[in-house]
This record gives sequence, C-alpha cells and structure tokens, in this order.
Amino acid sequence: MRQSEERRLQNKAVRTRMKSAIKGVLSAESPEKAQAALPDAMKRIDKAAKSHAIHKNTASRYKSRVARAIAAR
Repeated sequence: MRQSEERRLQNKAVRTRMKSAIKGVLSAESPEKAQAALPDAMKRIDKAAKSHAIHKNTASRYKSRVARAIAAR
C-alpha cells in the first residue's frame, strides 16, 4: 500500500506538469508564444508516457490535439 501511494503521487505530479504545459500552449496569447511552448509540452507528454503515468496512445492523442490546435492558429 505504501508503494502504491508513492507511485500514485509521483504519477499525479507527472500528469499535472504535463497538463500545465499543454494549457500553457493552448492559452498562449500569440501564435509565436504557443510555438515556443510547444517543445516543452511535447517533452512532458513523452516523459509521462515513458514513465507509464499515461498510456502511449493517450500521449499520441494529446500530442496530436496540441499540434492541431497550433496549426489552426
């Protein structure tokens, strides 16, 4: 139970950082700022998938949605 709780909190932190990075891209004031924040968001998504905090297909879906949102600007 102790290990499960530790891992749950670690995974939660990873997911929170990932989602914050995604929100930073989506809520950027200008397309230039969004484009500048995009690599960090992609990195956070990849790291979350690598550590199994999220599923690899979920990571792919997040990356696709963020990229489409940037392209639509």
